[in-house]
Amino acid sequence: MVVAVGAAFAAVRNQVVGERSIADRWGLIAMMTLDIQMLLGMLLYLGLSEYTRAAMQDFSLAMRTPQLRFWAVEHTTSMFGAVILAHVGRVLARKAATPTSKRTRILVCFGLAALLMIVGMPWPGMANGRPLFRVSF
Repeated sequence: MVVAVGAAFAAVRNQVVGERSIADRWGLIAMMTLDIQMLLGMLLYLGLSEYTRAAMQDFSLAMRTPQLRFWAVEHTTSMFGAVILAHVGRVLARKAATPTSKRTRILVCFGLAALLMIVGMPWPGMANGRPLFRVSF
């Protein structure tokens, strides 16, 4: 999430001129980080998550249970959307004809990707929340 915000912030600061601009580097790092997160998330989603296992056994029950629905549908959809927006934003920015259109494309795509990540996270204190640090001493 930090690097997606960094890409959007670099676009706000108008650091988009050139093929190796600061916004391009932040966008590349954001895209790579999101891809790694997606791979790890898919490993958890398909193989190790008790929520997903329970949801896949009875999907209609999962849709009626808020916590199962969050993990089976809402979290997954918002994170896939963020990954797709990061990839699309990077391609659109590289194909932009002017620095102004490049700036707008980076700002919109990476800003929306960051927003989707914020919405799809299980923040502490929410109904589906988890503690930020799950280390017990």
